[in-house]
Amino acid sequence: MRYTVENEFLRVEVDSLGAELASVVDKTSGAEMLWQGDPAVWPRRAPVLFPYCGKLVNGGYTAKGRRYDGGQHGFARDMEHEFLGCEGASLRFRLASSDKTRALFPFDFVLESTYTLDGRTLHHTLAVTNPGEEVLRFGIGYHPGFNLPFDEKHTTADYELRFDTPQTPVVQETEGGYLNGHTHPMMENSAVIPMNDRMFDNDSICMGNLSAKTLCLVEKDTGRRISFGIEGYPYTLIWSAVGDPTLRFLCVEPWCSLQDRADASSNWEEKPCAAALAPGEHWSTDLAITFQR
Repeated sequence: MRYTVENEFLRVEVDSLGAELASVVDKTSGAEMLWQGDPAVWPRRAPVLFPYCGKLVNGGYTAKGRRYDGGQHGFARDMEHEFLGCEGASLRFRLASSDKTRALFPFDFVLESTYTLDGRTLHHTLAVTNPGEEVLRFGIGYHPGFNLPFDEKHTTADYELRFDTPQTPVVQETEGGYLNGHTHPMMENSAVIPMNDRMFDNDSICMGNLSAKTLCLVEKDTGRRISFGIEGYPYTLIWSAVGDPTLRFLCVEPWCSLQDRADASSNWEEKPCAAALAPGEHWSTDLAITFQR
């Protein structure tokens, strides 16, 4: 089921399936800014990645003496989340461990998603609590996609990605969706990433070593932009559908953990994680997305 929150600038819809952002409309222009999940290109819109990001080597992992199968990006995106209510400008959702989740992930958890409007900014807060009696290790990340170009008058070349300060991003290299252990600098001391329709022919670009507070998708001739608050995230990925001849959307994905290396152990305790929570501990992060349209 979808739930709506709005203010004078934006109207936002969130689907309880996956607690996934479903629509972001600029109320002045009526423009839908969120990618709408064309199944022929990429059927999702803004999945929540939990309890891990990316692919698991051999499609699974071992924990507590048994093997668990797992698809890419975890299971939270495919499960119904409980709607906790609308409070002012916020929508809140919760996914708690159950018999269904324990068949995939043998640990207790509570995952809460809160969407809050503040002017032209949408905050998406993810919070994890460990209600169990053993350590809870997990990975987590964001994966929102936004329509590109912003209108029919522009093409991909009319856009660029801009950091708020010059950066030398270190790219985590992958093969077949797995890390291969190699890195390379994407650029040297520059604030701008030019865009073109072939930039994701080799899949996503995973950037580390960033000190920037924001990364913006900017329409160069008008200054219209979508800004993402990436400060504090160890990795920020950019991605669009591989093999599509023109970019029809762009995902900007702050992650707190990464996918497996191709030679990774299957042991869950050795997987990359965002946090390892002791019983009763709580962890949270927030992604701020600002629409200057």
